[in-house]
Amino acid sequence: MFKRTPLLATLLLVIASCSSSADDISKLKATGGARYGGEIRFMLGDKVSTLLPIQATDLYTHRVTSQLFDPILGLDATGKNVVPALAESYTISKDATVFTFKIRNGVYFHDDDCFGGEGRELTAEDVKFTLDMACSGLKENEISWLLVDRVKGAKAFNSASHTSFKEGGVEGIQATDKNTLVVTLAEPCVNFDKILTFGGFGVFPKEAYDTYGKDLKNHPVGTGPFILKEKTDKKIRLERNSRYWKKDQFGNQLPFLGAVEITYATDKRSELMAFRNQKIDLVLEIPAEEVENVLGSLQEAQAGKTVKHKVDSKQAAALTYIAMSQDNPVFKDVRVRKAFNIAVNRDQLVNETLMGEGYPAKNGFIPNTDFYNASRVKGFAFDVAKAQALLAEAGYAGGANFPVLTLYVAGKNDSDYHRLAKGIAEQLKQNLNINLTVKLCSIEERSAAIASGKASIWVSTWIADYPDPETFLSLFYGGNIKANATFVNPFKYKSPAFDKLYVQASKELDAAKRLDLIVKCDQMIVDDAVVIPVMNSDFITMINSRVRNFETNSLEMLDFSAIFIKEPK
Repeated sequence: MFKRTPLLATLLLVIASCSSSADDISKLKATGGARYGGEIRFMLGDKVSTLLPIQATDLYTHRVTSQLFDPILGLDATGKNVVPALAESYTISKDATVFTFKIRNGVYFHDDDCFGGEGRELTAEDVKFTLDMACSGLKENEISWLLVDRVKGAKAFNSASHTSFKEGGVEGIQATDKNTLVVTLAEPCVNFDKILTFGGFGVFPKEAYDTYGKDLKNHPVGTGPFILKEKTDKKIRLERNSRYWKKDQFGNQLPFLGAVEITYATDKRSELMAFRNQKIDLVLEIPAEEVENVLGSLQEAQAGKTVKHKVDSKQAAALTYIAMSQDNPVFKDVRVRKAFNIAVNRDQLVNETLMGEGYPAKNGFIPNTDFYNASRVKGFAFDVAKAQALLAEAGYAGGANFPVLTLYVAGKNDSDYHRLAKGIAEQLKQNLNINLTVKLCSIEERSAAIASGKASIWVSTWIADYPDPETFLSLFYGGNIKANATFVNPFKYKSPAFDKLYVQASKELDAAKRLDLIVKCDQMIVDDAVVIPVMNSDFITMINSRVRNFETNSLEMLDFSAIFIKEPK
């Protein structure tokens, strides 16, 4: 999943919702020390353009849609283990080809005009419809690559549904009764349950699709803990879903919060100052050099004027890298790609350019996580002489005749990305005499440039969609190449050897053998120098102490369903 989101034109939506009013919430009593009511406020660095889960391909959008929709399966607070969600239980056949889900009773969609007003109860048919949509070839669907090669009949359905939804859906996805869904795979896939925890599979009803069509992205109808109340070009406001199905360990109905309000930061410093002035409660992805802007001076702290807060840090399951499109002739040559890789001093970029923000990526593309040991993969070592020799072999001795390229950097408000891009450009100039022009832009602008072929090199970050190393390798699978692709395999990397290993790993039932195959895939990405792995990072958050029960994990997910407000003494 990409970490930046596209820019949105001015939009105003005010949507009626069925949520508890402030007076209703004030009458609710919780056990276990929790409190009902209040709201949490935070900022995003870019505008959210869609609230449809199958279009939520970046982390910013997912942080909103995950509050509105529930997936079939979820992850626990650690982000490591699969737990029930809309499916209260499931079974897996011995050969990992048939997954049977028991869909829970008593779950209701948000009240919406598509139902004539009052939301109806969820059934297995709704889950089937959502998965069918996620397999479709419709333009609205941006996550088909996760399912189309796995589910039986998904390829045929995808091909038949490029212009309209094909009735009947996918052969391998069947609702056998009101509460039972059976998914049959074309090949074994031991991690299919982990894949289904991806927030892009948030369930929505066919009535919403039939009613709103292409405008469905502005009319989120889910079963999640919050309901969309307002969406403008300045903010998104969510309010409590009073009929939410989930309860905490004490039997309290969730959520506790009355509302979630999301606004947009002009830059990271303005976001930090908003936290300091208590206009927001949460800051995500804190640059180390900016912390002082939140904490204030020693004198302010001694006078009790600083915000009472907590800081949390988790090593993120994410990698920042430089992408190179092999549609550009210069990057078709592996010697050029390797020269770029070993001409980049990752230690200098992290320790000096970014002032210690992150960790140099010295192994493969898959970062070191709880579910993967990256040390088994040998990465590139910084070697200017060898880089220069490779570039000369490719016909560009001393950088002569090498074209001037534009390095696209999405996230105009992200100072870290900008400094990183400038640092890389300076190193390539100094070490290879290659000129890169750094262009700051929105992700929408960058995506358009990649799709048109105008961008052949750009900065990006990929974060795990689910807790399995395969989520990183899917970026390079040849079967995911599409015309004008900007999301998966935009590098246009084609390797029959890699594809063979990737498919073998996907089908392998033995955990140790599967991991060996994944390591071989990761090493192949390095050996073919497909991209330039640059750095891994920490997910650092700062939260006002009045917000309780807030937890983070390496996948950088946000779950506001169980947090509550309690003012510190």
